[in-house]
Amino acid sequence: MSLFEIKNVSKSFGDLKVLNDITVSVDKGEVVAIIGPSGSGKSTLLRCATMLETMDSGELTYHGEKAASNDADGKSVYAPASALRKIKSYYGLVFQQFNLFPHYDVLKNLCDAPIHVQKRNKTEVTKEAMSLIKKMGLEGKEHYYPQQLSGGQQQRVAIARALCMNPDILFFDEPTSALDPELTGEILKVIRQLAQEHMTMVIVTHEMAFARDVADRVIFMDGGYIVEEGRPEDVISNPTEERTKRFLARFAENG
Repeated sequence: MSLFEIKNVSKSFGDLKVLNDITVSVDKGEVVAIIGPSGSGKSTLLRCATMLETMDSGELTYHGEKAASNDADGKSVYAPASALRKIKSYYGLVFQQFNLFPHYDVLKNLCDAPIHVQKRNKTEVTKEAMSLIKKMGLEGKEHYYPQQLSGGQQQRVAIARALCMNPDILFFDEPTSALDPELTGEILKVIRQLAQEHMTMVIVTHEMAFARDVADRVIFMDGGYIVEEGRPEDVISNPTEERTKRFLARFAENG
């Protein structure tokens, strides 16, 4: 059984249809990269998967538990709040703009939700947070505030904060797009390490070489559709669809 599945999902903003009958499932330990041009629906798909956007139609399932299913009219109906609270504990989301609390230091950014939302033991959470701070190469920065850190350091704090909730799956929405090339490398290294530890991840990215090296599966989206899906060596190195070929042509010289 898949750890996560989104099935036959459609989403419109007014007259603009952003997702057209999208189905994606992810197994435990799998790393899935989603690529495609801007405006193709990648970020909206992630926002629907993490319930930041409400789907118009379709199903959303984690660990076999339905977060949303279709009613008789084919419209998405969400589970009761108590069920959704539990389901939301299964995943974490890392944004492109870090979304850290500016008035909390690094340690409090990590510990706040596990202590207050998950009601976990403060000593245990603090110990885990300090271990993650070390893992992210941020030792000695636990009492710094976000504005005292570089963009790359802030993004590493954001990843540590997501991991501190002990999610089963992590979603990344273009985690390097706000960073310059040097800092991008720092973040990709962290994600690569998580992949080696078999963390289940879905990564929306423009970093083609990274997607090819790290992902088990690549999904190419365009115009709200999944155009092509498969192993990275097939989709990125040897695409079959004309639209995928055109999109990847501009990355070829970096390949």
